[in-house]
Amino acid sequence: MSLPASQPASQLLQAGRPTLIGVPYDAGSSYLRGAADAPAHIREALRSPSANRWTEDLQHLEGDGDVADAGDLALAADASARVAIQHAIASLLAAGAAPLVLGGDHSITYPVLRAMAAAHGPLTVLHLDAHADLYDTFDGDRFSHACPFARIMEEGLARRLVQVGIRTLTGHQRAQADRFGVEIIDMRAWTAGTRPQVTGPMYLSVDLDVLDPACAPGVSHWEPGGLSTRDLLALIQSVGGPVVGADVVEFNPRRDPTGMTAMVAAKVVKELTAVMRRA
Repeated sequence: MSLPASQPASQLLQAGRPTLIGVPYDAGSSYLRGAADAPAHIREALRSPSANRWTEDLQHLEGDGDVADAGDLALAADASARVAIQHAIASLLAAGAAPLVLGGDHSITYPVLRAMAAAHGPLTVLHLDAHADLYDTFDGDRFSHACPFARIMEEGLARRLVQVGIRTLTGHQRAQADRFGVEIIDMRAWTAGTRPQVTGPMYLSVDLDVLDPACAPGVSHWEPGGLSTRDLLALIQSVGGPVVGADVVEFNPRRDPTGMTAMVAAKVVKELTAVMRRA
C-alpha cells in the first residue's frame, strides 16, 4: 500500500501501531548510490520463508494488528524530497502511528526528526553508526548524509543525542560534538565496556555500517572494527522507555549479492518493532 506524501494516513492505519514506511532516497550519498533500492529488499527479506515473523521476545508480527506498512514514498532527487519526507511522517504521526522508516541514506533522518519533534517535542536520539554525521557541510552540501545530525542539533530537534559505534571521528566532528553536547561512545569505549544509558521517549537511528563489514557487507562505506550483529540486537533490546520512532538506513543492495545484509536489516526491523510495541 503506497502512501504519497500528500495523502493523509488516517484512513490506512490504526493508532499506535509501528508502521513501516519506505524512503527510497540516496541523493545525499557522498560515495556510492544504491541505498534508494533498500526498502524493497528489506521487505522481501521480511517475507522470506527462510525465517519467521517472531521476535526474540516471542512477539508474533504476522497479524494486521501488529505492524502496518504505508508503502514507499515517491521522491525526486532534490530538495523537494525533504519536504515530502517530513510531510509523510507528519501524516503518520497525526494518525497515531509510530514510524519505522526504511531508508535510504542517512540524510533522510533530518526531515524525519523535524516531523517527530513537531509531534513529540525534542526527543532523546540514540544513533548507531560508524560515522558521527556531524559535518557542518560535506562536499559543499549541508544536507549530505554526512551532515544530518548537525542540522538536527542546530534546530533543537533532539534534547539528547547519544552515538554508539563511532570509529571515523575527525577533528571537525569532535568540535561539532563538543559544540552540541553530543555523547559519543566510540568503538574503543564500547570495547572497554561503556554502554549507553538512555530513556525515552526516544528515536533510534540505525545505520547498518555500525556493524563490522563481516556482518553486513551490503553498505556503501566499509569500516572495519564495528559491532557484531548480536551486539546490535542486544543494544536495541536493552533500551529503556518508549521508542516512538526509528529508522534503518544505509543498506546498499548493490553491494549485497548474497542477500545476507538484507536479512540482517530485516532482523533489525523485527527487533525494533518489538521494542516499539512495548510502548
